[in-house]
Formats: sequence, C-alpha cells, structure tokens
Amino acid sequence: MEKRSKILIVDDEPFNVDYLEQELEDLGYETASATNGEEALEKVASEAPDLILLDVMMPIMDGFTTCRMLKENEETRLIPIVIMTALDATEDRIKGIEAGADDFLTKPVNERELIARIQTALKLKHTVDRKLHELRRIKDHFAKFVPEAVKRLVTANPEAPELAKREQDVSVLFLDISGYTRLSEQLAPEALNTLVERYFSTFLDHIHAAQGDINETAGDGFMAIFSDPAPRVHAIRTVDTALQLLTATALLNKENSGQSLSIHIGINSGRALVGSTRFEGRHGTRWTFTASGPVTNLAARLAGAAEAGQILAGPETVRRLGDRYRLELLGRERLKNMGDPVEIYHIWGLATETH
Repeated sequence: MEKRSKILIVDDEPFNVDYLEQELEDLGYETASATNGEEALEKVASEAPDLILLDVMMPIMDGFTTCRMLKENEETRLIPIVIMTALDATEDRIKGIEAGADDFLTKPVNERELIARIQTALKLKHTVDRKLHELRRIKDHFAKFVPEAVKRLVTANPEAPELAKREQDVSVLFLDISGYTRLSEQLAPEALNTLVERYFSTFLDHIHAAQGDINETAGDGFMAIFSDPAPRVHAIRTVDTALQLLTATALLNKENSGQSLSIHIGINSGRALVGSTRFEGRHGTRWTFTASGPVTNLAARLAGAAEAGQILAGPETVRRLGDRYRLELLGRERLKNMGDPVEIYHIWGLATETH
C-alpha cells in the first residue's frame, strides 16, 4: 500500500488549521499542525512532512524567517514549502523567493487552487525522490568497481556547498500565468497540472535554447536569468525570448481544443548578486541558480504590473535595445518599495522583420 503524503500546516488561526486539515484529510493526506515558526521547526524535525503549508503573519517567528531557516538546514532543504499570505502578492513573492519558498497561495485559500498547488509540489518532490534513489543505487553499484583514485576525484571538495556568488551584469525575466486562480476554479487539479506542464515545458525549451538559466518554477510562474560578457547581447536575448514565449503561448492555445492560457512578463537588466548553491539534504542533492538584489526586485514588480499578454521592461533594459523593437513608454510610476519613480516600457515586438 502506498504511503500517504504528510502535510504540515503552520498557521496561528485555529479556524484556518481546522479548515485545511479537513480538506486535506478528505483528499487522503495525513496532516500535522503548528501555530508558529518555532513550533513548526520542532514539528518538521519530529514529523518529517512531505510538504509544508506556511502562513506568513504569525507570532514568535514569521513565515519568511521559518522558511529561510528550513531552506538553510541541510536536513530540510528539499521539503517543498508553499507560503500562504493575505499580503501583497508581488512583495510576498519577492520575499518568498529570497527565503527559498517553492510556491505561493493567497488567503483566503481557494480550494481548487490549494489542491492544484499541493499536487504540483508533491508530484515534483516524488519525482525528484525517485530520481535521487536511482542515482544513489547507480552510485552504490559503481562504488563496488571504481578504483579508489577515481573515488577520490568523484568526491573531491565535498565541503563546498556553494559556488561563490559574485556581482554580475544580467537580465532577469519573470513570467506568470494570468488568472491562475480563475483557472484553478474552472479545471480539475490534474487537468490544470497537465495544462501548465505542457506550456512550461515549451517555455523552458525556449529559455535553454537562448542560454538562459531557470531559478526554478513556482506553480504559476518562474524566473529566468540571462548573462553574456556583452550586456547588450543578454538584454536583447532576453527580450527576443520573451517575444518567443508569447508566440509559443498563442500557438499552444490554437492547438488546445479546451482551455487556453495567457502570460505576462517583466524584464530588467543590471548588476545583481549571481551564483549557484548546492543543497545537501537527506533526500539527496539539489542545485539552485539565482540572482538577487534591486534588479531582480524590479523585474518581479514589472511582471506584477503587467497585464495578460504584456511584456514590461525597465529603463536599463530598454537603454540597451537600440531601435530593434517597437516600444511604448507607459510613464513613470512609483512602484512599491522602490525609492524613485521608474520608467516603464511596453515591448510590442520587433521594429521590422529584417532586424
């Protein structure tokens, strides 16, 4: 008999916990609960959950701090964390990304969206667990035959968990699905997962072909990072990729006989702290590649301000594009937690077919 997945619910509101326990147990999940971040850390150590639903606003220790501590601990880094928040989605997404969250839910929680995000996170976790089990089995098999000298090469430098982060000029692209909550109300969770996976698989192919790096996916969106020794080159490559993603979405929508998707994108360029981090946990090794700082924050806020089908870019990206694209200055806006008003540009497409 297959083992039931265990979900830890962390919320200081008893009504929220009771509601989630009932919903999840009706769906066949095992549950545990905690009322604050400190208690959550204890429960994770004793209960070994497969997934954590984590509220943000709690006494003693808030959700972002709890998430950061769990992701910094090698024993708990691989447990998917879905942050639940009633606060501003864009601001929380930035804080959640910085803390290491795997996905996000907006309170009050929509039942269908809850199911969709939990199933997506658990499906990914179980897939990773299976792959890691296979790798461990292969490693154990070859360990019987590999000479000691080769073993030393394979296990060289095991103490270095992180490739040195350094300041680097990059372009950052945030993509989100428009109206994800509405879709979760219209589609069964499995159908929504299948739909999103199909589109995201195509998106990731385009990004990899353009030499971009993915900072993981988070349910209805992801961040991609583009770099090149020439700053203008990676800015153009990022915008070209964004336009390709809009075109790919339109083509996929034509192919679908049922539900279609819309996306919106934010892009920004400049110097950010960039690097890869290796997480060693009890379930194996996981690598993440990320960029942090004001450049990333503005890209996320531009994505949050974009409407369905829009690509919004910051002034530094636009400064590097020359006359390659049709651009529209939407104005100067004071975005949340940004000190000065920012020029926001809508990128419509290529200026001419010959560019």
